Amino acid sequence: MKTSKLSIYILGFILSGFFTSCDKFLDREPTSYSSSGFYQSEAAVEDGVSGVYAALNINLAFNLPFNIMLDHWTGLAFERAENTTIGAGGSLNPDNGSVSQWWTANFNIITRANGVLTGAEPHLEKLQGKSKQYLAEAKVLRAFAYYNLLAAFGKVPFFTKPVTPEEYNSTRTDEAVIVDFLLTDLDGIMNDLPWIATARGRVDRSVAYGVKSRLGLLAGSLNYANKGPAYFKVAAEAAKQVIGQRVLANNFEDLFNKAGQQKADVRNESMFEIIYSDKGVKKTHMIGFGQVSRNYGQTGRHPGQLLADTYECKDGLRIDESPLYDPKKPWANRDPRFGYTLWMHKDTVEGNTNGTETGRVKMILDVYQPTTKIFNFTTNTWNTGTNADINSGAAWTSFANAGVGLMWKKYSNEKIESIGAQTCNSIVMRYAEILLNYAEAKIELNELDNSVYDAINQVRKRSKMPNFGIERQGNQEKMRQIVRRERKVELALEGLHFVDLRRWKIGDLENEGPSYGYPLASRAPNGTITQEGYDLVTPDMVPNFKKSARHDLNDIANYDAYKNKLKVRDQNRFWNDKFYLFPVPQRELDLAPALGQNNGY
Repeated sequence: MKTSKLSIYILGFILSGFFTSCDKFLDREPTSYSSSGFYQSEAAVEDGVSGVYAALNINLAFNLPFNIMLDHWTGLAFERAENTTIGAGGSLNPDNGSVSQWWTANFNIITRANGVLTGAEPHLEKLQGKSKQYLAEAKVLRAFAYYNLLAAFGKVPFFTKPVTPEEYNSTRTDEAVIVDFLLTDLDGIMNDLPWIATARGRVDRSVAYGVKSRLGLLAGSLNYANKGPAYFKVAAEAAKQVIGQRVLANNFEDLFNKAGQQKADVRNESMFEIIYSDKGVKKTHMIGFGQVSRNYGQTGRHPGQLLADTYECKDGLRIDESPLYDPKKPWANRDPRFGYTLWMHKDTVEGNTNGTETGRVKMILDVYQPTTKIFNFTTNTWNTGTNADINSGAAWTSFANAGVGLMWKKYSNEKIESIGAQTCNSIVMRYAEILLNYAEAKIELNELDNSVYDAINQVRKRSKMPNFGIERQGNQEKMRQIVRRERKVELALEGLHFVDLRRWKIGDLENEGPSYGYPLASRAPNGTITQEGYDLVTPDMVPNFKKSARHDLNDIANYDAYKNKLKVRDQNRFWNDKFYLFPVPQRELDLAPALGQNNGY
């Protein structure tokens, strides 16, 4: 039960410097105190656990919830600058600041949780009220942080109590040992938690089972201690406990904007959230501002074509198999989640720059022309204006230039508040994931039954997609394909693919070459567009998903047959299998050499 020196230093701040938050149970900043003898009352325990929650405010990019950034470290999305995506452009090394921050932030959660749990231990018999619930919450958050570390770094230092100086220069603990402890630990606190927390933002029993299912999927997929099947069984059973305790929201889009998140059905699906608020001590983020058009935002993160081409047509067939797919109009006849998640050329986008009527924005996206249509809300007319995505000093960062013609609509389709100061919550875990966790674990166990089929089809039905084809039933490989497809299209931009890529070992497929996108236009010698790219598309410009059996299984599109006709970025993109694990940060190794480095770094 040990940790590194850096994590020891964090311990000194465990009970001071808490971040404030908007929700009632976090909306205070306790004075500095020693944990020794403090946790003798419900109020003290609640105060201490508030500090654990506060440590979830991890910004891996400026004013951005951590989970939003994680999927940009995969092949499905990328950051603004070329070849900088962690794990695919050579920037992944022991001195990488984001890698170091992810290590430190998760150990901060663990250290704070351990401080409260250890401080309260001598007083357990006399603690009353909700004290046991709050302590159980601390254990759930600790398990969540260890899950993040295991997925990113593999073996890590493991401790369940504040460490002593003798433990400073520690070694790392095998993954299975950590997972087994956490699974048992979570089992021991389930009855201390309500199924649905009364205070939004708190973890509850459904989240505890959700973390358990994540741990089981991770350990099962990577076959920790050669116990893969046993861990998949844990994942399935944990997810099964939640099925029926929660419901899916009626409308997918409602999950990701301020107005929708006020609805009871959305609250029910959103099991674990990072809470934001425009009341009291205001707490905001800038998800939308960093992923929209340069006409009203900054555009720092981009979805990729590999993700876009994973969405089926509305008949339930992949685009290379569906007669409904038209490469001239790739947005047409698609899974509705395509349009709920992504914006692209010729879409009408809406937003708000200041949260008032005067800040409303409505315009037509264009990846080709220097002008576009912009709506004037005063005169209720469409006017032609400068297209900053093409014709501005900052156009190099736009979805047309730094991106491949796609923008995130998820968390950006915000009409009632400023995209530069958003207070919609950031979802860390929701019921749709639980259904897919259950289905995947059962599929890996080859226990294919109606409960598996129903779990996947519930998620599809919510977005008005048909049930998957009956020919998949009973076929493990075909079921594996559909559940992986659903995880990508349902949960994009929620931080889960960062781990899925590692579990499924598909980093080489997603990052085997450049990122391709929209069709290039025809231009005159002076640069003027003579014919837009989509007008030049031919019927054979359909991605090839069958370059190999692994490409087919994982829905990885290949564009080699017509790549010279497409927008391209990340020409130097590459993959090395060492990227499946992050390097141990160098500053950690400098303080604790016994940690050792992951292979290849």
